[in-house]
Amino acid sequence: MYKYLCIIPAIAIALSSCTDMNQIPEDRMSPETYFRSEAELAQYTNSFYTLEPNVGDFRWFMESGELIQHETLPREIAGTRPLPSAAGDVGWNWGTLRNINYYLQNSSKCTDTYVRNRYDGVAYFFRAFFYYNMLTKFGEVPWYDQPIGSADTELLCKPRDSRDVIIGHIIDDCDRAFDLLLPYGKKTTEICAWTALALKSRATLFEGTFRKYHAGTTFNATSLSGDRLLEICADASRKLIDEGGYRLYTDTGEPYRNLFATIEPRAEEVIWARIYGDQVGGRHNANDESKTRFASMTKRFANLFLMTDGSRFTDKNGWQTMGYIDECKNRDPRMAQSILCPGYKQMGQDKVQAIALNYTEGCYQFIKYVMSDDYDAFRQSRASMPIFRLAEVYLNYAEALAELGTITQDDIDISVNRLRDRVGMPHLSVADANSTPDPYMMSEEWGYPNVTRSANTGVILEIRRERLIELSLELVHYNDILRWREGKVYEKPFYGMYFPGPGKYDMTGDGKANVCIYTGKKPSGIGLKFLEIDKDIFLSEGDKGYAVRFGSDAFKRTWNENRDYLYGIPTNERSLSNGALSQNPGWNDGLSF
Repeated sequence: MYKYLCIIPAIAIALSSCTDMNQIPEDRMSPETYFRSEAELAQYTNSFYTLEPNVGDFRWFMESGELIQHETLPREIAGTRPLPSAAGDVGWNWGTLRNINYYLQNSSKCTDTYVRNRYDGVAYFFRAFFYYNMLTKFGEVPWYDQPIGSADTELLCKPRDSRDVIIGHIIDDCDRAFDLLLPYGKKTTEICAWTALALKSRATLFEGTFRKYHAGTTFNATSLSGDRLLEICADASRKLIDEGGYRLYTDTGEPYRNLFATIEPRAEEVIWARIYGDQVGGRHNANDESKTRFASMTKRFANLFLMTDGSRFTDKNGWQTMGYIDECKNRDPRMAQSILCPGYKQMGQDKVQAIALNYTEGCYQFIKYVMSDDYDAFRQSRASMPIFRLAEVYLNYAEALAELGTITQDDIDISVNRLRDRVGMPHLSVADANSTPDPYMMSEEWGYPNVTRSANTGVILEIRRERLIELSLELVHYNDILRWREGKVYEKPFYGMYFPGPGKYDMTGDGKANVCIYTGKKPSGIGLKFLEIDKDIFLSEGDKGYAVRFGSDAFKRTWNENRDYLYGIPTNERSLSNGALSQNPGWNDGLSF
């Protein structure tokens, strides 16, 4: 039975700081008689899967920011998120944690150790996963390893525990989960031992680099070192690489594109995935978003892809004003497998499809997750969603060692260069990268200038490039921006393609114009898509320049360096705790404690 069909409403007991607590209805179940069989343990722990990333508003793949845009911006990117007043306003929700701890308190009633270990491992994983998400969002939070009742006033109103305490418990729970789950083998849509190791890799990289890049700021005023966490990340990642039995998906043709355009996850590479369908949590909207919902990738994203010979596109003369057809030539194959490039054919189609400029407004149309036109209708997509996959572990491993300053060419060869091998790209050389760090990647206008300056700056930048390309639209990028302390990137212009002015343009590469950009009176022409400047398309310099979504003022953004790397703690929760819960830096809630 699929996990989402088994959630027990009676045991979903909510915990929200000092708010009231409900008891288990005695006529529905009793801990004295429950938790005895495998079926009961499975049924209870299935409810923990509600912590999985979900389609939400059917745009889980739309990580709006400097690399991708939608018709609206999240408040986090726009800089307009308010101070939350209630727990539900910002995800300060503890109900699932309460259920996890309640399970762990009672699972010993099952006398079959083999069965119990499996579901205990699932519970430990999800407790670690819950706290990882809380750590990235709020920083310090209270640690609970027991279910809290309404009479437990002291525990309900306890202060926040330090980041050190939280990451330590996350590591411990990942280790427990790994040890308990190892005998049960690999799973793709369920938690297994390797899922726990992948989480350990992700969480320790996040916290290790967060501490490094926020040292001396209000978010790490004590300057806690992240080096030990980066060492743990490298060790966990290497163990998964060497012993996990996973490999990169490398079918012929377009392996990167085909990795994501599939209903069933590619189990050779995907460690944990969510699948979609009428019986398993509904469908999502990837195909429709790509074609008709104003989703688009920015020039900043397109610029990242290297040339096929391994040289940097942004080292070419004239890259700033290069047109769409020319800039797509001879690039890393992942470019044409991530965004619509000239010659694109949708899966199952023989006809070349032109970019939908009327929806992208001059930006780049994404094709990652886009399957055949059978799934084009609104909310009909079924592409599976990878949550952890081997490629991320490769990149975690390489980045951790690069930040530690201990990376070798052998380390790059078993990580980044395997990703490049998949798409036929030249290998990354540590020596070459460090001898000439990419000025584009460090620039204030286009890059990530907060990168540490050291002998390894060049290779760190190239690992970041691989990460930005390889893991795009996989719900990891926003946390990367947080840990790199690069929030100011959201204030930079979000540009699309360059257009030298009004005229007719070939957007398919067949030598025939199929788009006409104009001002004033609409020109005549057959087989053309007409876009009027300042109405259907906006350009950065008026009648020429980079495409700018919805006009230059519509996407104004601000980022507060002293506040926006964490969410505010809900005011009501602070009041209920009588000040035991402290507020995060930069969030003034007007309370006197």
